[in-house]
Amino acid sequence: MSNPLDTDAGSELFSSYEAELKLIQADLNQKLDQIPELSGEPRKAAVAQAERALEEANEMLDSLRLEKQNIPQSLKPKTNARFRNHESDVDALKRRLASLSSDKAALFGSRYTDDDSVDPQQEQRQQLLSGTDRLERSSGRLRDAQRMGLETEQIGANTLADLNRQREQIQNTREHLLESEGYTDRSIKTLRGMARRMATNRVITIAIITVLVILIIAIVVSKFR
Repeated sequence: MSNPLDTDAGSELFSSYEAELKLIQADLNQKLDQIPELSGEPRKAAVAQAERALEEANEMLDSLRLEKQNIPQSLKPKTNARFRNHESDVDALKRRLASLSSDKAALFGSRYTDDDSVDPQQEQRQQLLSGTDRLERSSGRLRDAQRMGLETEQIGANTLADLNRQREQIQNTREHLLESEGYTDRSIKTLRGMARRMATNRVITIAIITVLVILIIAIVVSKFR
């Protein structure tokens, strides 16, 4: 098993961003499909929502661009290809939105004139809402990244704890092996001592038997003289 600190923390977060981007693209496509059916204020509101969704998609692309730097080298070719596909899809949505936004007659309805002036207060409110949405989305991604970091840190801590336990087990096993080796050495020495004593006893026994046989022969010979 590879080190959890080096495994798919980067690719997992990249996949999470990818899934979120797909949801944003689906929502943006739905909004763009609705715009041609609207005019006037409803169309302006739909265009503003689509613009915010497009900004969110671009922010998610930026997150993917940063996160793909953490992808292992072996996975980078496929990851780069996926990123380019997402980038192309978002560009297509951007062009589609620009085309829909350029139809000012449909956008402003009966109030459309050649005067391109825009209500400054309305534009300021839209910018404020857009900035608030971006801040909330950025905060959400920061929370996700922080959660992922905490989970990775916890995995690392658990791994270190497991390694410490395994180290202790290895040390205990080594001590048992050394102790067993000491017992084996002592047993070998004891067996060698017993073998020497047995050999000595055998020599003594043979010597005694030889002396007895000689004495018996001497006694028998002396009787027949």
